[in-house]
Amino acid sequence: MTVSTRRRSMCLAANVSGGGEMSDLARLGSEGDLNLSPRRARWQAEHLDAETRALLAEDARYFLHQALSTPCLNALRGCGGASIEDLQGRRYLDFHGNYVHQVGFANPAVIEAIKAQLDELPFCTRRYTNRTAVALARRLAALAPGDLNKVLFCPGGTGAVGMALKLARAATGRHKTISMWESFHGASLDTISIGGERIFREGAGPLLPGAEHVPPPDPYRCVWDCHARGGCDLKCAAYIEYVLEREGDVAAVVAETVRATPVVPHPEFWRTVRRACDRHGTLLILDEIPTALGRTGTMFACEQFGVVPDMLVIGKGLGGGILPLAALIAREDLDVAADRALGHYTHEKNPVACAAGLATLDYIEEHGLLARSRELGGYLLGRLEAMKARHPLIGDVRGIGLLAGVELVADRASRTPAADAADAVMYAALARGLSFKLTGGNVILLAPPLTVTKEELDRAVAILDESLSDVERQRR
Repeated sequence: MTVSTRRRSMCLAANVSGGGEMSDLARLGSEGDLNLSPRRARWQAEHLDAETRALLAEDARYFLHQALSTPCLNALRGCGGASIEDLQGRRYLDFHGNYVHQVGFANPAVIEAIKAQLDELPFCTRRYTNRTAVALARRLAALAPGDLNKVLFCPGGTGAVGMALKLARAATGRHKTISMWESFHGASLDTISIGGERIFREGAGPLLPGAEHVPPPDPYRCVWDCHARGGCDLKCAAYIEYVLEREGDVAAVVAETVRATPVVPHPEFWRTVRRACDRHGTLLILDEIPTALGRTGTMFACEQFGVVPDMLVIGKGLGGGILPLAALIAREDLDVAADRALGHYTHEKNPVACAAGLATLDYIEEHGLLARSRELGGYLLGRLEAMKARHPLIGDVRGIGLLAGVELVADRASRTPAADAADAVMYAALARGLSFKLTGGNVILLAPPLTVTKEELDRAVAILDESLSDVERQRR
């Protein structure tokens, strides 16, 4: 049996494991739902027509298979605002969106800016700059907190994290990093080295040397059981300083400001880590690829915690939900690598992508989407908390801005992840017209566009409520 076949068999077995017991489905659960579930095949048999199945078969024929994408669930023919539409004309509220749709899908202002830029300057070859790229860099430098005013662009967040790692080495003369288990920073070899998800790291061979890992600040699943001691006492932050002291030569602490599962750290966590980094000459790199641009209720998530990192990495929604674009934003005094190449990406100053970025920032500011994220995010959390009282499957509800998580457990006392139940709820919700990400194996992740309406939030909560009721009845 090959390694891939063996892993597929293991995941299939995991998905048919019963109840809320810890299974390989929960163990391997990461950024999204695995595509190996027998429940997925049953959903497709019940809901997809011959035309869609034929396209999915062709997709599977030509694309390399991997656990988080191909083979795919369904096929789309359209998207707009908070919705996606499949080939059969069914519309789904998309509270998944891969975190790219802060301004909604097919935003007319972004499309108009892209079209105008295509007519003016569609590409900028290396050695040259252009007005649009400079304008976007200037805009980000003005928006970013503190003295973060030097920028590099690249097509995706993984590349931007890689540039940050290289700059940290150049600036400090060190190579070690501290990052967190369960984190995600991209799927390339360097980013899975600092990342902490098993499904990306397992069997990948030697990873980057010096990539140390610490437990994440997770109040619900703290490895030190902070909930049993009356709440978070920042032991997780103290442990980071402990490692900094013992290692002595760490270049950077690299972490997601808010883990997009979501996990929201204690309000003092990042200020404590910031002080520890300063004491040890270590840079603080915050990855906000899925959470910047208003997702948490402020332009950058670090603003929620009153901390300024040495480098900030953003992406996903920067391209307006249409084009791939990411940025590294660094302190001016870290501009120390003029004699080497940090990025050197072909599309480093792509004027069309940068036009989409400028239009996205304009739309966020002109339509008050930061305040909207805070207001509707609070409303959504309130609705989910009320739902928790009715559903024993819900162990925890958490969130910040329009980023909310509902963690399903076998029982609230043991907090055992209910991975199989979460899988069932996801497909029940899809059948009713709601798409969301299942993350960590048992966490329902709700990340609607910042343009979502209150009525759409209500509809999503109603679908989730009905889907949970269905699954709970079946498990009795």
